[in-house]
Formats: sequence, C-alpha cells, structure tokens
Amino acid sequence: MRLDKYLKVSRLMKRRTVANEACDAGRVFVNGKPARASYDVKIGDSIEIAFGQRTMKVRVAAISEVVKKEEAAALYTIEP
Repeated sequence: MRLDKYLKVSRLMKRRTVANEACDAGRVFVNGKPARASYDVKIGDSIEIAFGQRTMKVRVAAISEVVKKEEAAALYTIEP
C-alpha cells in the first residue's frame, strides 16, 4: 500500500492530499530515510512524521485497505 494512503487509512493524517504534501515537503521518514508518497509500506516499517515542533514515531503493525474509525489504531503501534 502507498505511504500516503496508509497514513490516511490509519487516521495518522486526516486527508490523503495532506499526507502527500507532507511527504513532498520531507516531513515523513520511513526507517530513518525521507520517503515519497509512493513508497510501498510493509509490516514492520518505522514511520516518523514531523508535525511542526512535535514528532510522532509509529511502527506498522498491519495493512488494510478499509478500516473502521474505531479499529484504525490497530494498524500501528506508537514508539517512544
């Protein structure tokens, strides 16, 4: 699954276009490297997202095309 779609489906970002813009701006890193929106996300990948001064780091636990809002948090685990 594409990185921008994963960020949207997992509810880490509200819209796919916002996720796409964040990737283009270099604010999203996968496994420590800047990632493009077209990056193919795999289970076990570490995703780091810069939100202004705050940085969120998560590990991909599952990949699913369609997820209910209540179950979206099960797609990732938050890393310290």
